[in-house]
Parts: sequence; C-alpha cells; structure tokens
Amino acid sequence: MNFVQDLSFVHMIQNASVLVQLVMGLLLLVSLMSWWYIFLKMFAVRLAVRQSEEFEELFWSQSDLNRLYQNSNVSSGETGSMARIFAAGFAEFAKLKKRPGMDNSAVMGGVRRAMRATYQREMDNLESHLSFLATVGSVSPYVGLLGTVWGIMNAFRGLANVGQATLAHVAPGIAEALVATAMGLFAAIPAVVAYNRYAYDITRLSSRFESFMEEFSNVLQRQP
Repeated sequence: MNFVQDLSFVHMIQNASVLVQLVMGLLLLVSLMSWWYIFLKMFAVRLAVRQSEEFEELFWSQSDLNRLYQNSNVSSGETGSMARIFAAGFAEFAKLKKRPGMDNSAVMGGVRRAMRATYQREMDNLESHLSFLATVGSVSPYVGLLGTVWGIMNAFRGLANVGQATLAHVAPGIAEALVATAMGLFAAIPAVVAYNRYAYDITRLSSRFESFMEEFSNVLQRQP
C-alpha cells in the first residue's frame, strides 16, 4: 500500500528533480495557454462563419448596394470579415467613380486592391495564435522527453549507491521521469487537433472570401 502511495501523481511531482519540475511547470503553463487560445479561436471562427453567412444572404437579397453599404454599420465592428471586405471595395468604387477620366479597368483595379488589403487584414486576424498552437503541438513532446531523459538519468545514477538494484528502487525514479512525457503529450495532443481543425475552417473561410470578392467585382462591373 505504501508503494502505491509513493507512486501517486502528486508525490512523483514533488520528488522529481528540479529540472524535471521546471519542465513540468513549463508544460503546465503552455497547456493552460493553449487551452485558452483553443476556446478563444473556437468562438472567433464560429462567429466569423455565422457573420459571413448572414452577410452573404443579405448581400444577395439586396439589390441596392448603396443602401446595403449605408446599413452595414461597418464602423461598429460587429458586421464580420465579409462585410468589411464589401465596405472597403464599395467605398473605393464610389470614390474612384467620382474621379474624372477613370476608365472601368482602373476603377476595378483599385477596388480589387482595396478588397485584397482588407481581406489580408481579416485573414491575419483569423490566423492569430494558430502559430502558437502549432508550436505547442510540435515542441511539447520533446520538452517532456527532455524531462524524462533527465529523470531516468538521475534514477540510474541513484542506483550506484544501492548494493542490489530491484524494481522497488528503479520504479519510483522512472515513474517520476515518465510524468514529464505524459504532460508533454497532454499539452501537445489538444493543440495539434485544434490547430488542424481551425486551419481547415479558416482555409474554407478564405476560399469563401475570395469567391465573394470575385462575385462582388462582377457585380460592380455591371454598375452604371
């Protein structure tokens, strides 16, 4: 019974070497940060998808683009990425149309550049913190492995002072070391899953924005 108590999770952390404890603390901090970004990104992506669907439906149901632009309330920041791309393109279109001597190709070139700049800013915002999740997913197992290797080295070095090595002597040190690997995997697996999921969702949103920009450009070309 005492052997089981000695191998409890808390006891193993308390009796690990200083370096292994530092590795565990770092992995715990990184895991908490990754979970924070996972939930933050989950809400952000869901909101972006919902806002894009709502605006796209409104765009195709509204024949007066000027009225749509006036009612979009882009300045409030609550309209979503697609609405801001639309607003940037339409504002540039209205400004360039008022300039004398501007042909249609020059106007549409300016509109596409304005939408592309806004699109890039929106994508940068959606992709924020994804690199952190990717880093956690790729590095955390190796950080945990560093703690494990160091702990196992200390466990075997401790055997030098023991006349006869038994499982009871080796097991606690190795178990303490393996906790670091377990914590590294615990930090890495959710981060990798979340990164792959959100990268896929953001790629789909990117394709949706690009398709909208092309369709919106075609609509503007038919405007008088």
